[in-house]
Amino acid sequence: MKVRISRNGVAAIVAAVVALPVSVCAADIRVMCYQDGNECDVTAALAKRFEAQNAGVKVILDVVPFKTILEQLPVQLAAGQGPDIARLTDLGGMSKYYLDISPYVKDRKYWETNFGATLPWLRPSASDKGIYGFMSQLTMTGPFVNKTLFEQAKIAMPGPKATWEEWVDAARKVAKATQTPAAMAWDRSGHRFAGPAISYGAKILDAKGNLVLDDGYKTAVRKFVAWHNDGTMLKDAWGGSGGSSYADTVGEFKNGRLVMILSGSWQINRMQKEIGNTFDWVAVPNPCGPAACTGMPGGAAWVALKTTKSPKEVGQFLDFMAQEANVAEFASKTNNIPAHAGVARKGVTYPSAGPSAQAALGVFTSGTATLAPAAYQLQGYKYNRAIMLPTVTRVTQAIVGEISVDEAVTKISADMAEAVKQAGK
Repeated sequence: MKVRISRNGVAAIVAAVVALPVSVCAADIRVMCYQDGNECDVTAALAKRFEAQNAGVKVILDVVPFKTILEQLPVQLAAGQGPDIARLTDLGGMSKYYLDISPYVKDRKYWETNFGATLPWLRPSASDKGIYGFMSQLTMTGPFVNKTLFEQAKIAMPGPKATWEEWVDAARKVAKATQTPAAMAWDRSGHRFAGPAISYGAKILDAKGNLVLDDGYKTAVRKFVAWHNDGTMLKDAWGGSGGSSYADTVGEFKNGRLVMILSGSWQINRMQKEIGNTFDWVAVPNPCGPAACTGMPGGAAWVALKTTKSPKEVGQFLDFMAQEANVAEFASKTNNIPAHAGVARKGVTYPSAGPSAQAALGVFTSGTATLAPAAYQLQGYKYNRAIMLPTVTRVTQAIVGEISVDEAVTKISADMAEAVKQAGK
């Protein structure tokens, strides 16, 4: 049986096909995003602009807690599932899941010129030349201090080259004078711990590029546990959680329960918003150890993931986000330090930053000049979580009295070696 279609019928079919909704051919890009302040909100506005320029492409932003990025995203990706793009901080450790978007960017030279210093952080090997995404911002770990408490206690804050011991002593006196629950706390994070450890002489990587747990690192562990035992540190910050889970200290700080915290530049926007005029706070330079006065560099990156079914559109969206005007807008509206060389060279204005935030941004930006080489090396090391995660787990056990400091150091070393071995398989 033959079916004949008239000329008018063919025309009608063609017209019907042309009239099909664009969504039939549309590409949906799922972006997993966490925010310390308003980073995802600003990204959503930029995404709308991208959609307007790219008919048929829909950007779906899934805003999640940071713990989801740390703990759930790796599990999803290991199972072959996950978003198309994610904003994450475990740069090298997650690199095996990244998609090379080199074929989809308009100008590779532009990327190398403006992101060349940090593109290697996302590459799975030193010889790799792929483009897997870009740093949405640079960050630096460092302390925040409740200036109002120092003023109430009539105690002067230590100067820019002060040691950790000098800050501990001053913060203790302020806490006692103002009846503040604790002098100090550090974010429950191996990344946060690494800055002081390097300041105390930790080399982190040996001449062959392998992780080492040396006397400098051991010294930092001993001091940190001792400060918990003598009441300087708020025990709940690390002792209140198990395993290697992350916890920040801003919540306790904003409630006036701490004189000083070790966190980082990414918290500036949040602190401005959540503390408001409750008290005066300041960022201060990283305290010194015998080897350095360093924090840890870092930041969050937008990365393309192999789980995507729309690699071209993913590459186009990241290329859009990486353009100078968009990077500058993101940095300006989120109060972040740009990782784009051209934007950094021209400077960024922060219209939403109040006096405290403006001053803090200045402290962190200038502080990048004091970052130790070992800090950069650790940040770019593919398996850096092999030392960071065991540090949190084992040091916590020492803090709560389950094991001794010496046992904690021994177990960190063993865990680290096993983690590197497993990661290398």
